[in-house]
Amino acid sequence: MKKSVFLAVVAVMTMGLANAQKGNFSVGVSGAVPTGEIKEFTTFNLGADAAYRFNLGQKVQVGALAAYSQFFGDSGEDEFGSWEVEDIQFLPLAASARVNVKRFFAGGDLGYAVGINEGNKGGLYYKPHVGVNFGKLGVLGSYSGINRDGFTVSAVNLGLEYKI
Repeated sequence: MKKSVFLAVVAVMTMGLANAQKGNFSVGVSGAVPTGEIKEFTTFNLGADAAYRFNLGQKVQVGALAAYSQFFGDSGEDEFGSWEVEDIQFLPLAASARVNVKRFFAGGDLGYAVGINEGNKGGLYYKPHVGVNFGKLGVLGSYSGINRDGFTVSAVNLGLEYKI
């Protein structure tokens, strides 16, 4: 699985270089609310990413993305005493695509999220998103998921993106 995702990212980047068309580099930050199974163990998520997308025509862009995502562990007390869940960190590496229509855009990222903290094996990473461009600044909403062996770490995200 890791090899397939890596090869897909390399293929997309190679296609873009072969076309030698101008693309854009962007960096972003996001905050998120955990959803699904992971919301029982974490309180919120913060992330940052960097992407380079090549233009394929006037509206379509494809490229690669590298990101950092941290889910902050929850803590509490119950009838058995105090408990605390450690933070969960990922390094998503993905192919990225986007369609631009005037000021609006929609797209997605697909790849592999490498688990950073001990015992975290990572998993398949996917992140569909929609947004609005305000010049070099973009505001986007997305759903992100990392799936491994039937368990999904997911969140609903709101982010800002700056095009360099």
